Amino acid sequence: MSENHSPQTTYSISDLSKEFDITTRSIRFYEDQGLLKPKRRGQTRIYGLKDRVRLKLILRGKRLGFSLAETRRLFELYDADKNSSSQLHTMLELVEDKKSSLQQQMDDIKVVLMELNSAEQQCRAALEKQQAKT
Repeated sequence: MSENHSPQTTYSISDLSKEFDITTRSIRFYEDQGLLKPKRRGQTRIYGLKDRVRLKLILRGKRLGFSLAETRRLFELYDADKNSSSQLHTMLELVEDKKSSLQQQMDDIKVVLMELNSAEQQCRAALEKQQAKT
């Protein structure tokens, strides 16, 4: 698909599924969560450019560790305040929280790695003692 999308461009669920390499079930789940709001033509879902952009943002947020509730909150703020000042402040708070959480995880991983290295050294030393006895 071309990156030059006009506002009238529409997509089927399979178009979006292929473009973003996700299942149609995932897209329906995001719809059930209120994150996507396609139009309907009978049983057929018709996704617009706004839905496509939101899906892209959902997937980006997911990669960055944002929950769907956090993503929904940002969408709601954007919908309520198009100048997006409150959305940007909220986004900054979420980014700081994520960075802090990731830093804590990195610190925890370093401690666990040190403990594993110590346990490995103790096991190797014990094995060497056993082999020296035989």
